[in-house]
Amino acid sequence: MTMLSPASEAEISGIVAEAFRSKIPLAVTGGGSKAGIGRPVEATSALTTQSLSGITLYEPAEMVIGAKAGTPLSELTAALDAKGQMLPFEPGDWRNLLDTAPTEPTVGGLVAANLSGPRRITAGACRDSLIGVRFVNGKGETIKSGGRVMKNVTGYDLTKLMAGSWGTLGILTEAIFKVLPKPEASTSLIWQGLDDERAVALMSAGLGSPFEVSAAAHVPADLASGTALTVLRLENFKSSIAYRRDELGALLKRFGEHAVLSQEDCRSFWFDIADVAPLVQQDGMVWRLSVAPSRAAALGASLRWLGEVKLFYDWGGGLIWLLAPETAELARAIVSAARAEGGHALLIKASADFRAGAFGFGAQEGPLAALSARVKQVFDPANILNTGRLG
Repeated sequence: MTMLSPASEAEISGIVAEAFRSKIPLAVTGGGSKAGIGRPVEATSALTTQSLSGITLYEPAEMVIGAKAGTPLSELTAALDAKGQMLPFEPGDWRNLLDTAPTEPTVGGLVAANLSGPRRITAGACRDSLIGVRFVNGKGETIKSGGRVMKNVTGYDLTKLMAGSWGTLGILTEAIFKVLPKPEASTSLIWQGLDDERAVALMSAGLGSPFEVSAAAHVPADLASGTALTVLRLENFKSSIAYRRDELGALLKRFGEHAVLSQEDCRSFWFDIADVAPLVQQDGMVWRLSVAPSRAAALGASLRWLGEVKLFYDWGGGLIWLLAPETAELARAIVSAARAEGGHALLIKASADFRAGAFGFGAQEGPLAALSARVKQVFDPANILNTGRLG
């Protein structure tokens, strides 16, 4: 496959305009760290945004940062860290899960995947912090949406539309984010030995309390060295954490005794949850299932009935990560189980042969599929951007 590495937005526009005229599909990629997600793209040429790199604006007092799409995510987070700030949505690093090291996650890939970690339940997703973008659509036209402040987002919110589009609607060239101060301190309360149903009930009670739980996860025994772990995180000012920790523990006394993680162990645990570490280096396909937390335990039980599966819960039960043997029969059953509980299943990791098969990548149905097709037609009328990736 021919690799194109334009060094400017104008070059990208020219390449896409010619591809549009010639009806030549392009595979769109950033650093390649998530290239194995979705179906293999049907293209003979690939366009990478890696040469579009650099922070374009940073105003710490206004808590706004912008960067070109090929900017390594590590560069962005390092600049924020130096000023005691962070991306609110706590994006994970899936390279170990997807076996794509030593590729480098980029700002464009972060937005394209709408990548959001454990803090998503309180801070929102990547799209919620994204306040401006520049991108080139499937006709080679350059489009700017949003700006440096939230009030600039008026009319059709194309900024949010680009988040999670996986490079199928346009090629991102710049992204601007609203950021937040890093928490002064953090700690986590941990319960051992709860089953899925009790764990989801505990997480819901904690998140519904007035004590500002910023993350809630449950790792069953088969992924936690034989003892299930249910963990709630508290963050922000040191002066408030001790009080909130004690009050939250008392509120959740009915679920049993708990321990408290040190700040370092707390950081390590939540990094692992964001990076899907419990499922790393295990054979099989990996799924990301979204469901209402009130239905999480029921969905988890249904998934366990399917056979040799392993799973853990994030977002208070609203996100289930699942490992299962790679078969089309199981894939169909996983999607069916998620839909039966009002949820959605997205295939994150599988072999290239399996991804190229008949089974779709989080395929939509009904009115939503029709709406997505109309949006695709507007932004990429010749269907040349990441053709076939979303199945």
